Amino acid sequence: MIRYALLCEHDHGFEAWFASSDAYVDQAASGLVECPFCASKQVRKAIMAPAVRGTKKAPPQPGPPREMQTMVMEALQQVRNHVEENFDYVGDAFAREARAIHAGESENRGIYGEATPAEVRALKEDGVSVAPLPPAPTPKAQVN
Repeated sequence: MIRYALLCEHDHGFEAWFASSDAYVDQAASGLVECPFCASKQVRKAIMAPAVRGTKKAPPQPGPPREMQTMVMEALQQVRNHVEENFDYVGDAFAREARAIHAGESENRGIYGEATPAEVRALKEDGVSVAPLPPAPTPKAQVN
């Protein structure tokens, strides 16, 4: 199998797989290769670098250092702690209360609680600022 990067006459780029180079030539000549965007049959091969596998294995890509991961997790926990200590918990009434605060019908204060994805989308569409609370840490007894 061979993969080609292709371009149509309108410069729409796409890829296609063929059994061989000859199969591409035959299908293109027969008008069987067409652009998925505009259905043009005027298709040509684009310049592409071949994907050649070497004999050496690529070295593993290092992730962020453990210290950075720890710092990020600690910062997220501090955000969560601040919210839990300083904001009002409103439970599953979050969407209703956030909308009331936004409309000036309820006291302007920080709140947190639960909302469904649909409620969050509706709040954002209405211009109500919301953000997810960082997750609570996993209890040490549940960590592998």
